Amino acid sequence: MKNSIKRVVVVGGGFAGLNLVKQLSKHKEFQITLVDKNNYHFFPPLLYQVASAFIEASNISYPFRRLFQKKDNLRFHMGSLVEVHREEQYLETTTGNLPYDILVIATGTRTNYFGMRNVEENSWPMKTINDALNLRNHILLSMEKAVRAKSQTERNRALNIVVAGGGPTGVEISGMLAELGRYIAAKEYPEIRNFPGHIHLVDAGPALLGTMSPKAQKEAQKVLTHLGVHIKTGCAVKDYRNGIVFLSDGEEIHSDVLIWTSGVVANTIPGLPDDITGRGKRIITDEFCRIKGCANIYAIGDISIQTTDPTFPQGHPQLAQVAIQQGQLLAGNLVRQYAGKQMKAFRYKDKGSMAIISKYKAVADLKHFSLKGYFAWVIWLFIHIIPLIGFRNKAKLAFNWFWSFINNNPTLRLIIRPGKISEMQAMGGEVLTHEVETEHCYRLIKPGC
Repeated sequence: MKNSIKRVVVVGGGFAGLNLVKQLSKHKEFQITLVDKNNYHFFPPLLYQVASAFIEASNISYPFRRLFQKKDNLRFHMGSLVEVHREEQYLETTTGNLPYDILVIATGTRTNYFGMRNVEENSWPMKTINDALNLRNHILLSMEKAVRAKSQTERNRALNIVVAGGGPTGVEISGMLAELGRYIAAKEYPEIRNFPGHIHLVDAGPALLGTMSPKAQKEAQKVLTHLGVHIKTGCAVKDYRNGIVFLSDGEEIHSDVLIWTSGVVANTIPGLPDDITGRGKRIITDEFCRIKGCANIYAIGDISIQTTDPTFPQGHPQLAQVAIQQGQLLAGNLVRQYAGKQMKAFRYKDKGSMAIISKYKAVADLKHFSLKGYFAWVIWLFIHIIPLIGFRNKAKLAFNWFWSFINNNPTLRLIIRPGKISEMQAMGGEVLTHEVETEHCYRLIKPGC
């Protein structure tokens, strides 16, 4: 039997949450509110290109309110999650309370520092647009510092970049920075020599791209080594203090830049039952993405772990495709539930994984075969343009890529540091100041989603 209009609150506007609200907004029996601490959706797989000054942040971002134009049953609420009040059925945020009939948690993950306090305070993560822009500023400031260095030791410390984590993000940022040094640093920083030789990629596993095929792993090792990147596998970062990266094998690397891509952990959601978390603090859900012990609260995307899929008994990988498919299925299931029909269990359709290594070089593990080199690179380009929101973003990114790949000289190396941040603090954030000689880079740390 059909009920009155259902109030659906979705927390988190990433791949999972956005695909859910887009599908569900087609059904007028639902009044939907999307909650996010940012007023825009962004495309995380390309953050490393923003961090390396290859593309603009606007190329991979799109405002929620513009996206929701002409959607009468879809609203946006800017704020961070504070607590879920299950008994009273409302969500508390930093900017107000929202009642709900159905709540969906899609807040994703945050960077996991594995309890290393010094690494957390001094390294540079790459999870958000803010992270990418801060890292870009820090790298460019370090290069300026290297130009002014009075000794080779001081110069090496400013130039050395340590990337912790040999997954797709670590491989991609290492390759992009190496090409930045090869094609740009030599022209714009004549005082600097062999910039790619200052990039160190460290991974605790036995090989780069540990979740991909041996063919992809060998190709990544080969291409990055050719670019001059120093690769260390079977070795982990243990500490980072006073500008020194300490490795598990005893080596010490003097560096002003430690990029942390070594792992993620799920965000904590106050107000949910204590016994619902699994590996990586992910929320345990059933085959319908419903949270254990909560009849009307669901979790989708990276924050959830589901062990009911026969193909993935240990849980699904934390990939964009999983989040997209879960968001779309849950939208359909909520419609079925409203109509009194049986919901469908989630089954992930694995479409493979990819990583770009350098210009014209990529690896792709598709469903039935693996590719490397130029053709994998072309496929990577198309696959990463298609999910972008808005024709303008697709066109701008395609043009920027085309022009940058032709002339090897993107023009985005701007060091921009906003002087006023009181508005950010008003949203509930705490500001930490990182001093680089007489310059300041600002990092915003916000609670919640």
